[in-house]
Amino acid sequence: MKRARSLFFFFLLLSIVAFGGGCATLPNVSTIMDGAPATREPDQIASARGLLSPKQTKALMKRLRGSVGETDMLERYTTVIESVSETPLTKGNKVTLLVDGPATYASMFKAIENARDHINLETFIMEDIEDDRGRKFADLLLQKQAEGIQVNLIYDSVGSYTTPAAFFQRLRDGGVQIVEFNPVNPLKARGRWRLAKSDHRKILIVDGKVAFTGGINISQVYSSSLSGRGDDEEAVKMPWRDTDVQIEGPAVAEFQKLFLDTWQNQKGVKLSERKYFPALKSEGQDLVRVLGSTPGEANRITFIMYVAAITLATNSLHMTNAYFVPDRQTVDALTDAAKRGVDVKIILPGTSDSSLVQSAGEYFYSELLRSGVKLYKRRNVLLHSKTLVIDGVWSTVGSTNMDFWSFSSNDEVNAVILSREFAITMEEMFARDLAQSDQVRWEEWKKRPLRLKIREWFSHLFTYWL
Repeated sequence: MKRARSLFFFFLLLSIVAFGGGCATLPNVSTIMDGAPATREPDQIASARGLLSPKQTKALMKRLRGSVGETDMLERYTTVIESVSETPLTKGNKVTLLVDGPATYASMFKAIENARDHINLETFIMEDIEDDRGRKFADLLLQKQAEGIQVNLIYDSVGSYTTPAAFFQRLRDGGVQIVEFNPVNPLKARGRWRLAKSDHRKILIVDGKVAFTGGINISQVYSSSLSGRGDDEEAVKMPWRDTDVQIEGPAVAEFQKLFLDTWQNQKGVKLSERKYFPALKSEGQDLVRVLGSTPGEANRITFIMYVAAITLATNSLHMTNAYFVPDRQTVDALTDAAKRGVDVKIILPGTSDSSLVQSAGEYFYSELLRSGVKLYKRRNVLLHSKTLVIDGVWSTVGSTNMDFWSFSSNDEVNAVILSREFAITMEEMFARDLAQSDQVRWEEWKKRPLRLKIREWFSHLFTYWL
């Protein structure tokens, strides 16, 4: 995604020069956690049949708690998030882990082919891609539109800046309804022209019954053996490593709400009447909460999600993140977790499509390593995943990078899954990545050349714009 990031930085600089700009602030998570209700049970759990009773909620959480060892990642975390988010925790979901582009696209294509009412797609990058069977994504969308299935698309203006206008015009001509999120061209602006805001979400919803989310854009880099992008010659030759999830069950309605809210806020045309909120049945045993962040809100939900989860980790914390430039609260939460005995392991890119971002993140390595945090660099791929699994029961997969821009200025979305079974699949994926990673050891790291230390320090100066 280097090309998109480079363009983004250019447009951001332009908007700062033209209109002025300052750094947004992130909420104090400790204060939020201290002010959260002391109750040990979540306020509400939604199901396909409505809200569970307090007795049913208590019994459900007790069963989940019994599947793992002692941890504060269940009731306490849930009450913290409920104090800042109106999105319910939902039961009866089936969550399927999708590793890398080919598996994700195969599942997406299957869902789209089976669509009977509508297809809603929201993405940062939208390109004319084909899967490993040679099927074109745009052709399939146009085919479904011709069959009477309404296709609605939201794409980010900066992320998709290099996609030819003719690509989108072809979709429009075929009946697809399209919103360009926060247009780069000020003449197309809907309200205040603000380039320092992107829609970084990746959401696909089919018939209101199945949803996909994670880090995977609609981009050829995921269906090709070569990335073809990056400011590092080595990065251009690497396949992309990313993660998505497919969700079926009541949680799909929460993704639908996010999509429709964005469509309305961006002043999209009135949508065709469709069954956007069909009756949903229980599809599995996973508890899911959908968390969407939008700039300008007092509480940055995905930021609070990460810091609160790290703060409450009891036994293990296994993270994978593509663009790791943590703020002070996150660094403190990670180091405190390691010092109290939590097994903190973080897999980071060995090679990145943005050397500036990688160097800015490396500025924090010394502090993290000294505290006992174990850092690893993934080999032979361009890592783009944003995942975390804690205490073998709490997991998240989404679009949020561990950097200031994701937390403060982007529209982001993460699915939080409370499930022992799903956490096991996450841990298995993490173990496979770990086996293909090189550990960063303190004794070797502290001997790195002075020129690298200077580069880290210099890159760190741009933390608030990465």
